[in-house]
Amino acid sequence: MDFNLATLFENAVDHFSDREYVVAAGKRRTYKEMEERANRLAHALQNLGVQPGDHVGIYSYNSVEWIEILWATFKIRAVWININYRYVEEELRYLFTNADLKVLFVERSFADNVARLAPELPTLEHVVVIEDDSTTSDPTPATLHYEDFLATGSPERDFAPRSNDDIYMLYTGGTTGMPKGVVWQHKDVFYALGGGWDSMSKTRMSSPEELIAKGNSGFVLTHLPVAPLMHGATQWCVMGQSFVGSKIVLMAKFDPQEVWTLVDREKVNSIMITGDAMGKPMIEYLADDPSQFDTSSLLAVVSSAALFTPPVKDHFFEVLPNIMISDAIGSSESGNNGLTVMSKGQTAMKSGPTVTRLGDTVVFDDDMKPVEPGSGVIGRIARSGDIPLRYYKAPEKTAETFFEVEGVRYVMPGDFATVEADGSVTLLGRGSQVINSGGEKIFPEEVEAAVRSHPDVLDSTVVGAPDERWGQTVAAVVTVRPGTALTLASLQEHCRGFVAGYKVPRRLFIVDNIERSPAGKPDYRWAANVAVTATPTD
Repeated sequence: MDFNLATLFENAVDHFSDREYVVAAGKRRTYKEMEERANRLAHALQNLGVQPGDHVGIYSYNSVEWIEILWATFKIRAVWININYRYVEEELRYLFTNADLKVLFVERSFADNVARLAPELPTLEHVVVIEDDSTTSDPTPATLHYEDFLATGSPERDFAPRSNDDIYMLYTGGTTGMPKGVVWQHKDVFYALGGGWDSMSKTRMSSPEELIAKGNSGFVLTHLPVAPLMHGATQWCVMGQSFVGSKIVLMAKFDPQEVWTLVDREKVNSIMITGDAMGKPMIEYLADDPSQFDTSSLLAVVSSAALFTPPVKDHFFEVLPNIMISDAIGSSESGNNGLTVMSKGQTAMKSGPTVTRLGDTVVFDDDMKPVEPGSGVIGRIARSGDIPLRYYKAPEKTAETFFEVEGVRYVMPGDFATVEADGSVTLLGRGSQVINSGGEKIFPEEVEAAVRSHPDVLDSTVVGAPDERWGQTVAAVVTVRPGTALTLASLQEHCRGFVAGYKVPRRLFIVDNIERSPAGKPDYRWAANVAVTATPTD
C-alpha cells in the first residue's frame, strides 16, 4: 500500500478537491488550490536543482505558505526542515549547519538573521523570501521572492514515483541542548503520528481508501491547532487531518482573543493546545464574557506536549460544559504513545495524565522487562514497530535512544511512567532534567552555560520551577563573585544573547554554595528544592 505522505495528500485532493483546506491570516485555500500551488512550487524547486533527499528549510510563522512548502517539498521526495523562529543566532547557526540546508524559505521578518548567517553556510544555495508586513532587506543578493518564484513552476502533477521509505525529519530540542533531527520514513510516521492508528477504535488503517471513507462518513470537521508549525503536533494536525478532508485554521502567533474569534468566525470544532500555558489564558479570557463569541460549534479541546492541569480543565467545563477534553502523550521520537478522553467531573490526575496505550507502546523497568500492570514499578516508556530510523548525524545519541530487546527494535526517549492495573499508563515525567515550559523543552546545561558566562556569576545550576501558567519556568540557582550585586534583569539581558527568550531564567536564587555530587555533577534535586522553598532574588 502507498502511504507516502505526498501521495496521501494527493489522494485527498482527488476526493475532496472543492473543500476548504487551510485558512490563515485572511488567506484561504481549497484542496484543489493548495494542490495547484504546491505543484508549481515543487516544479520551481526542481528547476533550482533540488533532488530527492535534499533539505529545504522553513523559517516562518504559521501561514498558508508554510503548508504549500511542506507539500511541494514532499512531492519531489525532498525533506523539509522545521526551524524554531524563537532561536537566536547561535542556535540558528547550529541548526542551519547541522541540517545541511540547500534551500531556505524565510519570512521577511527573519531575513536579518539569515543575512548574518548565510555566508557561513556552504550547502545553502538559495534563499526564498515570503513577504509579510515588514520592510527588512533581502538576506542575500540572489534572494528569490516567493510568489514570483512559485509562478515559474508548472501546475501539473507529473512527478516521479515516490516511496513509503521517503524521509520526514522533525527537529526537536529534546535533551541534547542543541536541536536534533529525528529521521522517520513516511510510512512509519504515518502510523505513529499521521492517523494510521485510529485512537478511538484502536485499529490500524490497512489502506488509503479507509481514510477517504472516514472523510466521507460525516460532516467536515474544522480544527484549530494553536501551536506553531515548527512543533510536530501542529504539523501532524495539518497533515493527518488533510488525509480525511478536514479543514485547518491557523494563527500566526498565540493570542487568546484571536483563538475565540477564529472559533466564532470559522465554526471551529476542535482546538489543539499545549497544556495550561495556552489553556489557562484562553479560558480566562472567554470566562470574562462568554457571550461575546459563538462557541456552539466547539466539540473538543485536545492537549499535548505540556501539563494540562485539572483546575484549568475544570474551568473549561464550567464555561463550556458540552465539550470533550483529551490529553495525549508522546514525543518526536515515538509518536503518539497514548490518549485519554475526559468529561466534566473526571479531570483528576495521579501525576501526569493516565492514558490508554496506542500502537506498540510498552513501559520497561530497569532490567528491560515490561512493567507488570498494577505493580507500582516505575519504568520508562518505549515503543516498537513504527519508529524512526535514527537521529540525523548523531550516532552516539541514536545508540542511547534506539536499542533491541530480544530481537525487537525500540525507541526510548526518556519519559518515566507506571502501568495501572487495567493496563493504562500514567506519565510521571521526563527522566532527564529537561524543563518543559508551556510545551517548549529546555535543556538546563545549555542555559547554565549562558548563566555562567555572566561576569558576576561563579557557578550555577538551572532547574524547572513550578509555574501556574507555564507548568514550569526556568530558575537559575547561582553563586556570585564577591562584591557584585547580580540582578535578575541583568542576568536576563545577558542570557538573551545566547539562548532563545523562552529559555531565559525567570527566577534567580543566589546561594553561598552550589551543591554537587562527588563526581562534580550538579545536584538537581537540591537545586529544585531551593527553587521551591527559597525566596527569589528581586
